Amino acid sequence: MSQEPAFNELSEPLLRGLYEKKEGVLFGLYRCEADEMRSFVGDKANKQWLWLVMNTASRQIIAFHVGGRGQENAELLFEKVPAVFRQQAVFFTDFWNGYHILEEDKRLAAGKEKGYTNHIERFNNTLRQRCSRLVRKALAFSKKLENHIGAIKYLICHYNKNLAALLV
Repeated sequence: MSQEPAFNELSEPLLRGLYEKKEGVLFGLYRCEADEMRSFVGDKANKQWLWLVMNTASRQIIAFHVGGRGQENAELLFEKVPAVFRQQAVFFTDFWNGYHILEEDKRLAAGKEKGYTNHIERFNNTLRQRCSRLVRKALAFSKKLENHIGAIKYLICHYNKNLAALLV
């Protein structure tokens, strides 16, 4: 029972790269990477964690959440992940306890030395380079949480749009 027609009907850019054609055969690519990075709003005492999930096949960010570092924020992040990924993807993460909300067969935790999360870690570096609010020791910072989330969302949308243009 093939799922190919359901995906071909979708025009969603995040799902276009879900399948890869090699030698006339479709292979399902259900690999995502998840990570979190620290930022702050207002002052360094007000820590905000940026949670990200990347579809490794297309290198696009499929979900993000800004909030605390607890398990409830991990749940909020994974609620934002499109259903097809929640049901069929394997998520490569670090060992942070927040990711334990995922079923064991849906999650593979590994250290940085394994390289399973290298794409999302590289994207974190890109974010820090392109958004001065996310630099660890910077004079630029967000005074309001809404502005902080808006700047991050703008960068992610710009990044995904440029990747989608390359995939066409």
